[in-house]
Amino acid sequence: MTSGSTTAPSPWFVRPPSTDHAARIFCFPFAGSGASAFSAWPAALDDVEVCPVQFPGRENRLGHPHYGTYENLAAALVEPLAPLLDRPFAFFAHCAGALPAYETVLRLAEHGLPTPECLFVSGQPAPHDASCDRMLTLTEPELRAEVESFVRSRGVEPRPDMVDLGLMVLLRDHAAAGAYRRREPVAVDCPVVVLHWRDDPDVSLDALKGWRRYADSVEFRVVEGGHYDFMDAPHELRNLLTGWR
Repeated sequence: MTSGSTTAPSPWFVRPPSTDHAARIFCFPFAGSGASAFSAWPAALDDVEVCPVQFPGRENRLGHPHYGTYENLAAALVEPLAPLLDRPFAFFAHCAGALPAYETVLRLAEHGLPTPECLFVSGQPAPHDASCDRMLTLTEPELRAEVESFVRSRGVEPRPDMVDLGLMVLLRDHAAAGAYRRREPVAVDCPVVVLHWRDDPDVSLDALKGWRRYADSVEFRVVEGGHYDFMDAPHELRNLLTGWR
């Protein structure tokens, strides 16, 4: 197999996907974050290339208009994804990122394009239960405190300008989350693996059970760690994310 990138660089991906691996896993970040949520991950998990997705309106795409709704985000992602679906692939999505990931699977099927071999959703209730998210009840000052707490949890003392920028992105993503409504489940045509983080204080295993209605094959796995521990690509998670191969 010849080394190199498959297409011209796309703003949707922080690095050009290569042709060096047999499969790909596209990674969707959580609300208020970007592709840097996966910066500690290796470039590949065995023969599976890690491809973080960069949503508009954050990080190196801060000047790009915000996507507005999860439906818009999924629709816009189809075109940049299409040329990269030339080999087996999976989706991994954490927290609210699972919602546009799910919607993207539906859009790919509508366009007659390949769909994932597996959809991994981590720490996020099913789409029809999304309105129950604790974050949606928080005021702007409470959301600011969440940003500060998250930054500190990553070992960084939050500067006011850093918090202001993070809050701006979070508020826009928060509005998209608040507007999202899928009242009736629509099943995807791929297996779904639902990950529950054992030490997650906000999302219980029971809160994830609604995913049972979203595929013929739905598996629940409990992973050691807290809500944001996926960012460190723990060994247990890596093993799960290559199991579909």
